[in-house]
Amino acid sequence: MFMGGRFEADAVSLASVTAVTTNVSNKRSKPDIKMEPSSGRPVDYQVSVTVIEARQLVGLNMDPMVCVEIGEDKKYTSMKESTNCPYYNEYFVFDFHVPPDVMFDKILKLSVIHSKNLLRSGTLVGTFKMDVGTIYSQPEHQFNHKWALLSDPDDITAGCKGYVKCDVAVVAKGDAVKTPRKANESDEDDVEGNLLIPEGVPAERQWARYYLKVYRAEGLPRMNTSIMANVKKAFIGENKDLVDPYVQVQFAGQKGKTSVQKSCYEPIWNEQIVFTEMFPPLCKRMKIQIRDSDKVNDVAIGTHFLDLKKISNDGDKGFLPTLGPAWVNMYGSTRTYTLMDEYQELNEGLGEGVSFRARLLINLGVEILDPSSPDTSCSTEVQLEGIPNISENATGKIEEFFLFGSFLEATMIDRKIGDKPINFEVTIGYYGDELDGPIQHKSGGKKKADGEEETELIHDSSDEEMDDDGDLTSVATTPPMKPVVTDRNYFHLPYFERKPCVYIKSWWQDQRRRLYNANIIDNIADKLEEGLNDVHEIIKTEKAYPERRLRGVLEDLSHGCSQFLVLANTDQNLSGKTKLDRERLKLCMCEMEAVAQQAKAMRSQVKKSTVREKVKLAQNFLHKLRFLADEPQHSVPDVFIWMISNGKRMAYARVASKDILYSGMDEERGKDCGKVKTIFLRIPGKRGFGPAGWTVQSKIEIYLWLGLNRQRKDFLCGLPNGFEENKLSRGPGLASAPPISLTYMMKQIFQLRVHMYQARSLFAADSTGLSDPFARVFFSTQSQVTEVLPETLCPTWDQLLLFENVELFGEATELRDDPPIIVIELYDQDTVGKADFMGRTFAKPVVKMAEEPYGAPRFPPQLEYYQIYRGNGMAGEMLAAFELLQIGPNGKADLPPIDGPADVDRGPLLPVPLGIRPVLSKYRIEVLFWGLRDLKRVNLAQVDRPRVDIECAGKGVQSTLIPNYRKNPNFSTLVKCFEVDLPENELLHPPLNIRVVDCRAFGRYTLVGSHAVTSLRKFIYRPSDKQANNWATTEEIVVVNMEPEPTFKKMDTVVRLDCGSDAVVKVEEDDKDAKGKKKKRKKGDEMEDEGLDESMLDWWSKYFASLETLTEALKGQEGTLSDTEDKEDVDLADGGGSKRGKGKKDRKKAAMDPQEKKKAKLEELKVYPKELEGDFDNFEDWLHSFNLFRGKGGDDDDQNGTDEDRIVGKFKGSMCMYKVSEDLPRDLDSNMGMFQNIPHNDPVNVLVRVYIIRATDLHPADINGKADPYIAIKLGNTEVKDKENYISKQLNPLFGKSFDMEVTFPMDSTLTVSIYDWDLVGTDDLIGETKLDLENRFYSKHRPTCGITCSYATHGYNIWRDPMKPTQILAKLCKDGKLDGPHYGPGGRVKVENRVFMAPTELEDENGLKKQTNEHLALTVLKHWEEIPRVGCKLVPEHVETRPLLHPDKAGIEQGRIEMWVDMFPKDMMAPGPALDISPRKPKKFELRVIIWNTDEVVLEDDDIFTGEKSSDIFVRGWLKGQQEDKQDTDVHYHSITGEGNFNWRFIYPFDYLMAEEKIVISKKESMFAWDETEYKIPARLNLQVWDADHFSADDFLGAIELDLNRFPRGAKTAKQCTMEMVSNEADVPTVSIFKQKRIKGWWPFVARNEDDEFELTGKVEAELHLLTGEEAEKSPAGDGRNEPDPLEKPNRPDIALLWFLIPLKAAKHLVCDQYRWLTIKIVSALLVLAILALFLYNMPGYMVKKMLGA
Repeated sequence: MFMGGRFEADAVSLASVTAVTTNVSNKRSKPDIKMEPSSGRPVDYQVSVTVIEARQLVGLNMDPMVCVEIGEDKKYTSMKESTNCPYYNEYFVFDFHVPPDVMFDKILKLSVIHSKNLLRSGTLVGTFKMDVGTIYSQPEHQFNHKWALLSDPDDITAGCKGYVKCDVAVVAKGDAVKTPRKANESDEDDVEGNLLIPEGVPAERQWARYYLKVYRAEGLPRMNTSIMANVKKAFIGENKDLVDPYVQVQFAGQKGKTSVQKSCYEPIWNEQIVFTEMFPPLCKRMKIQIRDSDKVNDVAIGTHFLDLKKISNDGDKGFLPTLGPAWVNMYGSTRTYTLMDEYQELNEGLGEGVSFRARLLINLGVEILDPSSPDTSCSTEVQLEGIPNISENATGKIEEFFLFGSFLEATMIDRKIGDKPINFEVTIGYYGDELDGPIQHKSGGKKKADGEEETELIHDSSDEEMDDDGDLTSVATTPPMKPVVTDRNYFHLPYFERKPCVYIKSWWQDQRRRLYNANIIDNIADKLEEGLNDVHEIIKTEKAYPERRLRGVLEDLSHGCSQFLVLANTDQNLSGKTKLDRERLKLCMCEMEAVAQQAKAMRSQVKKSTVREKVKLAQNFLHKLRFLADEPQHSVPDVFIWMISNGKRMAYARVASKDILYSGMDEERGKDCGKVKTIFLRIPGKRGFGPAGWTVQSKIEIYLWLGLNRQRKDFLCGLPNGFEENKLSRGPGLASAPPISLTYMMKQIFQLRVHMYQARSLFAADSTGLSDPFARVFFSTQSQVTEVLPETLCPTWDQLLLFENVELFGEATELRDDPPIIVIELYDQDTVGKADFMGRTFAKPVVKMAEEPYGAPRFPPQLEYYQIYRGNGMAGEMLAAFELLQIGPNGKADLPPIDGPADVDRGPLLPVPLGIRPVLSKYRIEVLFWGLRDLKRVNLAQVDRPRVDIECAGKGVQSTLIPNYRKNPNFSTLVKCFEVDLPENELLHPPLNIRVVDCRAFGRYTLVGSHAVTSLRKFIYRPSDKQANNWATTEEIVVVNMEPEPTFKKMDTVVRLDCGSDAVVKVEEDDKDAKGKKKKRKKGDEMEDEGLDESMLDWWSKYFASLETLTEALKGQEGTLSDTEDKEDVDLADGGGSKRGKGKKDRKKAAMDPQEKKKAKLEELKVYPKELEGDFDNFEDWLHSFNLFRGKGGDDDDQNGTDEDRIVGKFKGSMCMYKVSEDLPRDLDSNMGMFQNIPHNDPVNVLVRVYIIRATDLHPADINGKADPYIAIKLGNTEVKDKENYISKQLNPLFGKSFDMEVTFPMDSTLTVSIYDWDLVGTDDLIGETKLDLENRFYSKHRPTCGITCSYATHGYNIWRDPMKPTQILAKLCKDGKLDGPHYGPGGRVKVENRVFMAPTELEDENGLKKQTNEHLALTVLKHWEEIPRVGCKLVPEHVETRPLLHPDKAGIEQGRIEMWVDMFPKDMMAPGPALDISPRKPKKFELRVIIWNTDEVVLEDDDIFTGEKSSDIFVRGWLKGQQEDKQDTDVHYHSITGEGNFNWRFIYPFDYLMAEEKIVISKKESMFAWDETEYKIPARLNLQVWDADHFSADDFLGAIELDLNRFPRGAKTAKQCTMEMVSNEADVPTVSIFKQKRIKGWWPFVARNEDDEFELTGKVEAELHLLTGEEAEKSPAGDGRNEPDPLEKPNRPDIALLWFLIPLKAAKHLVCDQYRWLTIKIVSALLVLAILALFLYNMPGYMVKKMLGA
């Protein structure tokens, strides 16, 4: 069937899964297979944020902390004191369980807060906002090591407020997590180049105003139920509208609201809401809601989301977001008012709306701000402003639309709905709903009675032929009808020949052009998608010429796109065209032109070899087209179809209006317009989630047509022919009124033959993990079932179902091209209760008319696979064929006979007839029974005597019984075989079932678990063909050659080997330059690096070098995985760095120019960023593991997530199948069949050595956002808990431990490595665990028992750790593989089979003596073992694997990663040496001595009270680890007038330092209450600050400098040469490392920010840095300050500093005479005047008395 070349190559159209989707005629359109709405369903999400550090924070001497906020959840980092560039490295995890829409609209907000404590909330420095959806749409759903730019939300003129470096990742359940590559520190110091923004967003974002104008709304649902209305009427005395609407808009974490319009169904606001936010915004959607204001709580009436990406374009000819003025339609719950609305959340925008709610007229504009202009206000508060009214026809001319629908069939009505009369209601917008009936609509006159003046208007403008239906009534519902029983589950409505119709007139703005353009693009996209599906199917079923089909598809695509350019440019003069319409048209034209050209170009490049990648590229076209087709400005609302039973709304379907919109041009017409569409009605709202939503509520065949009323003349022409119209009989003149029902005169009689052959991979519906499946087939109003097959997931029914006398209406020829679809549902039979639904699929039959012959090419039909869906998930495949045969005038006599196979007699059941069932041949299946593992209890009893039954196509074989599972779970007889008849075509092979049963007492059997091998293809034995034997040629092929002249300067080469080519691979001789003499770097003195001193190197040196190699390799192949990646690690080593501390320049060069990399070569190992199994095919090279399942399948969307819990054990074994024929090889051991050379499965004792290096990104387990991890290892009954060595408060713990265990395979074969969180009280919590199958590793040919190192050494850090030397391993491999060799020849040659390898033969022992050895030779062969013919395969190198940690309760979400490796040594071989020491490097003790000699040009802060001079009292403060821990201050240089200070003061900072990681290690208690010390790693940065001392107030901060001890600018020789450039443009200044220089002296600048946030120079310091190791410091101690030992001399400070203490009088004189002279004079005169006045008042009375008395 697959190879037959009888189809035309370019126009292959396939049935199978695409059977439904391939359309021949155009009367019918395709059904949607997936049933369940996925949008509103909650999903598990985990958002992880690592705040690494902050830089360039604006402000003086601040104490910053970072607040991470997602939605309502807030988490804080710790506070760092007195620094503008704090280092945190803190990890936060947020867990959510919400629907995707809610999740992606949440805003992630990072804010930096300055000096927050218990009492004060702190001041905000700046914030950064981005929505979660933006992060999720990133590649890998994450940003890694990016800088978030902070801005001030209250002041948009302020500019950048600093940067926070962070990692952000969003993981949904089931997402694969990729390890981000750990980049080098220096690569990321380029802040501007690594900003936290998506690709394509400019780094410089500007502020912008977003103006959302809200004009008015209409069509709000009637809120008043009659009771409420009457009550209100009694109180208020009038019947008011019961809704007080307002509009609320949410954008980028801010909310804006319009005013509330009281009691109004047609509110008019005319207001605009103004948001101020950066542009482009990092928040994708604006959420617009109409809400009903209420005293108690406001409810949403409807919600609409504006996706900014769809209304803007960032290209060169792009445009800012713009929309409207246009109406947007809102959908939500039903329009019927209930007090408790069960679908309320639909109005909030969750899930698919089930009915029209309202439409809102809005307009969005964006204006980029110029912050420098004076009239720009600074705040970002949301503002509300009034706007003028908008003209009536701004959104387009109002036209009368006409919607017609005819129900041709209503079947599969769920029995639960009951047998009350059922009718269907069709609505469009607010037309057609009987509740809204009598209300007058402004836009379109009255609906059911005669029109008002507006209707008149429309009549005048409309065509003359339509004038006679002025009083046309809309008919929106079908008449009620009682359903009739179809079968146990479903009813149908007996329409027979009389089909009810509905029609509705409605009035909308005429914006059809928008929909037409969308339809053209959609039609192109549909065609493309269908073509790509075909290509996939051809590839999958291995038919010929997929490339021809793909060429045809691309041809159609480019043709369609060019067609669009012609069509879309037509009627440009429509009123109501908005800016967005014009811009989108330009964009679409431009994009479609590009797609047309690219498709044309691609078509010429399609070759057989490139089909797959070209299909991937074509998928990108599809995404682009779908994006362009999504029209953001709505026009005509969608159509809803409701099934109403006895007045209750039961189920609905929503049809997009553009899909049924009529146009004269075929390309513009909606894809379902004027076609019969099969629609499955669904349960509304969240009741439709899960299994409830999977049963079909009803399947209707409906014909829909929507267009302008004046285009109405051919609205019936798409219906199947042969009907008469029945109209409402109402007087004359109704000639053109639409019919209310159709009566079909013609009907055809058919017989349907359904050939149900088999199904596979079905859903497990019973607790045993199996099902009892049967299929139920529906066609028209009939249904039939197959037999029930007990206990299987792969039933072979082999049954023919005959549907007799199927009546179909319409013309015969139409039915031939386009028959109705067949629905097949699978159920699981239960003894009690109802059958469980297992899945559903659709098919179209092949139709034969009475007069056609029954023969090739269409008949008999071929069996095809159909994908079965359960909800949105796939649940297996079904193999079947369907034919629909017309019964002609002679009755059934003309039908082709049914000839089943003669040898089968199944009573009344008919088997599938001969021409259709597959051709069988005899196969032999050999089964290797190895053993059973990890069997769980069954019904609380342990499994003790298990047996495995293998079954395939009715035949099978049983393993021997395992007498005692706990003692030895392996089988005693290894290989058994059976013969079976299988189809010749491999794709039709039935699955093979593996079932494990436990034999209990009294002959009872219990099923333990089962596994179905769906595809046997990988187990088919294909005898090696002739051309493979050219290996046996005698000529030698040199594979690895030795470099002849070791004097040649080395360059490491990356080599690609193609198997079978006679490539010569160079492997360098690893000369260590005789006993590790120091090698000099050829890079100028500055970069001088110590050569590799062997004694200094340890395993970690090797590990870090390898990590760097991995990083560079990943960088080099970002995106495209290069083929060289998993070739030899030797060759990849050129990417690695041996020393980390290279300067920046060097690093940049190294990246650019591979020729530059002549660096000391360090042996490396291979770091796998994933599990080792991933690269070696799970080590199933001959022994396969089959998981055994039991229990019901999970009902989640992601079915693999829940399958984990159903695994009850593993069966280990393998199969081999081959056709039984004569030419089988004879020389095989007859007992073992095809399984030769496999080891025996007797128990074997093994020493297992587990090395755990470190864990990264652990999920926090404690409240403080940290964990106290320790390792627990379990293997069989051995359990090691390393509890006392827990690591306090670390999420990235470094363990560096190895554990030895002696175990016996097969009893203990699964190794579980867990990481627990230590708790002082209570039990320890599991953070995550990983499981390794050691047995498969132990027996694998890839030999992962002990990885092969790059080179052979007997001592030093790279010591050979396998007890077998390379020569012994090679000899064993050759013996096992029956190879000729190894033959060691003179001159460093070795020959295996016909491959020759060369390598050095000298080995150096620890005393430096050289001796001859063949080990290097043997090792070279092992490293290239995959080159060896016949038995070669890649051997596992010395490695470290990174495994994800998972938690059983949080399926599918990674809880961290662990780096580890496992060595295994059989006990019957030589004992291995001691374990490698990988304990973490102890940090090395250093002491940094900083002498502050002088300062200069320090800014003068104080005005002297006495002398009025500017001066400063300078002192310098410094710290290394953190201000609290070890800050040290110099003494104060008082009264410096020039900014010069003399100190001669020594700071001493002892610290522990890890060279490899460039981090200082500190241990300290986190708080007073902490139980133990926590270890922190912080970068080595010396902070120096200059301060002005004040006696009474706080000291003033003047300036600071931070020196990274690994790379800081070299100090200037003199104060003059010391400039700010040394700090501001770091990139151009030569840097030094104190760890290399040891001692350095110079001048460095102090800087601080001024009021304008600009850096300014605030002083200079002359300092000397001296670094000593701990031992050196002990030998030559020094005192701090100026103390002994080694004291510094006192500084020579001028006396002026003390003058004003000695001469207070001089100071007073200065005060009175100079500074405050006038003030003094004024005060004195005022005092005199006062004294005179007082004396006068005092003397006055006495004087007057004297006068009066005349004394």
